[in-house]
Amino acid sequence: MSVETGFPHAAEQPTTGQERKGFEHIDILWISEGMSCDGDTVAMTAAGQPPIEDVVLGLIPGLPRVTLHNKVLSPAQGGEQFLAPFRAAAAGELEPFILVIEGSIPNQNIIEGDGYWTSFGNDPETGEPLTLNWWLDRLAPKAWAVVAAGTCATYGGIHAMAGNPTGCMGLADYLGWDFRSTAGLPIVNVPGCPIQPDNFMETLTWVLYHAAGGAPPPPLDELLRPQWLFGKTVHEGCDRAGYYEQADFAKDYNSPKCQVKIGCWGPVVNCDVPKRGWMGGVGGCPNVGGICIGCTMPGFPDKFMPFMDEPPGGSLSSALAKPYGMFIRRMRGFTNQALNTEPKWHHNRPELTSGYNPRWRP
Repeated sequence: MSVETGFPHAAEQPTTGQERKGFEHIDILWISEGMSCDGDTVAMTAAGQPPIEDVVLGLIPGLPRVTLHNKVLSPAQGGEQFLAPFRAAAAGELEPFILVIEGSIPNQNIIEGDGYWTSFGNDPETGEPLTLNWWLDRLAPKAWAVVAAGTCATYGGIHAMAGNPTGCMGLADYLGWDFRSTAGLPIVNVPGCPIQPDNFMETLTWVLYHAAGGAPPPPLDELLRPQWLFGKTVHEGCDRAGYYEQADFAKDYNSPKCQVKIGCWGPVVNCDVPKRGWMGGVGGCPNVGGICIGCTMPGFPDKFMPFMDEPPGGSLSSALAKPYGMFIRRMRGFTNQALNTEPKWHHNRPELTSGYNPRWRP
């Protein structure tokens, strides 16, 4: 668990001053039938802080026992066997459970007549597909906590961009930004296209610690993101940030310097990927030569296109930084040159010139 990011330890107790009896077991119902590529599920399997396997196998002290129902990772054979816990939860026969939604939510109300945008299972009586919206209307009000995985589920993402025919939106747009779960929790948004694996698992584990009575609710910002993960910008954690300060900008993607002038949105995007890396602390878009395109932000993708163009205001900010940066770079160059020179008393001549004063001698 990451001490740097403020992740709670198992021994920590709620900070409200009142201990709450936690759950010993909880189900996680994961639906990825939103408008989605299932990339968040795939990314989540690469997590190491903690791995999903450790959570499911009960290897983390202080967590409740977890049963995960995810179509990619579930041991169920599929079909009705897989759908059984979802149907039970919708009928109020399974509790407590955490609802995880992957993919953006289409607007079913804009369809005239028959038809649907996306479905999850069929109605056992009519055989008709059950829409994602049908499940959300029945599961979300009964869920102990609701978690949105990835930018599509949190803010609409790719499927909600201008010109789309589905009327897609994020989960909070559908349920309401003032939605509260049965535990009194708002929706927990973990954006990313896809999610950074450890960001999601760290957040989910915090929610599980809270369910066990071993931690307070996770602190969220006004966009319902975990504060400790999305409170800083890409730029603040970027390996290339020092070049920006010195107005030393890359002109192509082969350069190790700051990439703002070739399309990087890092200075204004909330994300910790450059600092955390992608897998095992390695990677992170600017760290490996990629620009930040703002995939964790509510305005993605529309407000960040066209990609690979200098962001609006980039020319002005880099122009203002140039005289300051050039001066600082020159001054640091002088200091660097001085520090790369040995002291003058390092010599092999017979006299001692280090300034040593033998005053203790008689």
